[in-house]
Amino acid sequence: MSAEIPLRTFTGTERAAVLMMLVGEDEAASILQKLEPDEVRELGRAMFTVADVSEADVEGVLDDFVGRARERTGITFDPRPKIEAVMHRALGQEKAESVLARITPPEAACEIDLLDWLDATDIAAMIEKEHPQIAAVLIANLDPAVGAQVLELLPDAAQPEILHRIAKLGPITPEAVDTLKTMIANRSSAGGQGAQVKLGGTREAAKILQGARKATEQRVMPKLFKLDKETAKQIEEAMFVFDNLLDMDDKNLGTLIRNVDSDILTRALKGVDEIARNRFLGCMSARAADGIRDEMEARGPMKLSEVLEAQKVIIQIARTLAKDGTIMMGGGEDDYV
Repeated sequence: MSAEIPLRTFTGTERAAVLMMLVGEDEAASILQKLEPDEVRELGRAMFTVADVSEADVEGVLDDFVGRARERTGITFDPRPKIEAVMHRALGQEKAESVLARITPPEAACEIDLLDWLDATDIAAMIEKEHPQIAAVLIANLDPAVGAQVLELLPDAAQPEILHRIAKLGPITPEAVDTLKTMIANRSSAGGQGAQVKLGGTREAAKILQGARKATEQRVMPKLFKLDKETAKQIEEAMFVFDNLLDMDDKNLGTLIRNVDSDILTRALKGVDEIARNRFLGCMSARAADGIRDEMEARGPMKLSEVLEAQKVIIQIARTLAKDGTIMMGGGEDDYV
């Protein structure tokens, strides 16, 4: 007589996750709506970990649900469609996507392992004659620093379109991922059903361009503005945020401050912490700094939208001054301007 296989040990959250995977989407969504955000994330992670639970384990955890569990030998298949459907129904699309982005296991990403063994030159040569969409998907799958190198090695004329496609990428099908794997590994990839993979976006495009040389940015961005002004603007905004101004030395930061209206500076500094605020004020005369402090205190609470708008104005002034050569932003030639 063969020895019995010991039942799996579950945590309390995993037991709840088993139940969530067994009940219908409406019931599961109803439960999620009553939980706090951190509880939703914890339970969502657990739902992925119990995806391979055996029938015996289900019976051990939920004896009163044995009949239903047998009908649903169902948690052994890909759990993503159900988890995503439940999250979307409970939280709405925007909140659900935010939660899923944090809890989905790495295995759900588009992983092309062979890329780790290729250098940027090999990858660029491989995709140089491919359709820009293929190049975009592949570069989006790379580490941003490597992606920047690959982008720079591709023909100048192709770079703006590829970056634009990276910024506009959305879910891609498993078949598209398999096509990439086939192209790279020169072998057939296993087919089958699977969840779409989210790649790219303006932030990813911005990271890639940040890793490139200044000359690449200066060449690509004007062409991208002609191709798609709105997307180019979003990439530009993602590449540089207000906190990046703190990377400048005192001389350059002081020059920037002298070119900013005191009213704009007052509103912008209302939205930063004390350390960042002192960094700005430390590059001013004591009299001017005291004036800004007095004005901030006199104004009292301020709308976040006003603060962010003022910060955007300062960022734009900084970019203009940098392009004119009046100030330098960053510490080296390869830094973003």
